[in-house]
Amino acid sequence: MELITDASRGDWLLARAGTFATVGGAAGTGFEAYARILHPVSADREDRSIVDEWGGHPDVESAVWPWAEVATRTGKTMHPLVQWRSLTGRADESDQVLEDGWRVQAPDEGWFEPTLLAALTEHLAEATSTPDGLVGAIWDGWGYLSGGSTLAVGWQGPDEPTAEEIESMRRYVVEQQAVHDEEQTAIRVALAVERFAWPHRECFLLSMTLQQLADPTWLDHARIGTAVDLAHTPQMLWPEDRAWVLASEIDWDSTIVGGSRALVDAVLDDDRFEAFPVDEDSDLTWSGDLVNG
Repeated sequence: MELITDASRGDWLLARAGTFATVGGAAGTGFEAYARILHPVSADREDRSIVDEWGGHPDVESAVWPWAEVATRTGKTMHPLVQWRSLTGRADESDQVLEDGWRVQAPDEGWFEPTLLAALTEHLAEATSTPDGLVGAIWDGWGYLSGGSTLAVGWQGPDEPTAEEIESMRRYVVEQQAVHDEEQTAIRVALAVERFAWPHRECFLLSMTLQQLADPTWLDHARIGTAVDLAHTPQMLWPEDRAWVLASEIDWDSTIVGGSRALVDAVLDDDRFEAFPVDEDSDLTWSGDLVNG
């Protein structure tokens, strides 16, 4: 995947940026239809008849759930603007412990699971004339992409370190710090390009293809040029013909698809996705769930 140095390739979408924290604010306005895909959650069932030495319970079963499974157990209502916190009744993102022994993790934010992305490429390919010409926008705020991470080294042992061990550790730290600094400099140099200035979420742009994203293991070997590993799915993705936009806002636990009515209907009809129709003005903040309160 090559870094795109001409950020003006996103100018058409910048001109269509909607109100922050709305669907149009994440994916752009002016599309015929929009779908919201909820990110699935990981669940583990505990055997509460067994208590380990730390007071915990062993897991006996694991699963990946749609949000509807949680709603069934909490008595809440699924609808297009449902929010995880209102669904679980929790004020934070800690695990939801259910009465039947299941413990459910909060859905991922800013990350569209690669297996689901691979499935979605089937519909995206049908809706564009340029499947081999995609632009992906990656938020430049992810720590591993800043080129400014720090190196921490500690001592672990049953006794206080000797003078010889301290000196050995000092030399080791100096060597490792030099390697680390060199790596961070390489990242900063490699990503020193004009940013795509999406409101509140500056990104750099990468060239991608739907064929690449159709492989659910693509992140295992994804690199930006030759210097930087890529560990995130795009925050925004669009084809050169501008037929659709895919958006995974960094603070949201759902992904937006904006495009033609036919594309959105295909997504909504695909039972691999827990998806709902939304509008460009839909409020996807925590307070936007007016049904569950």
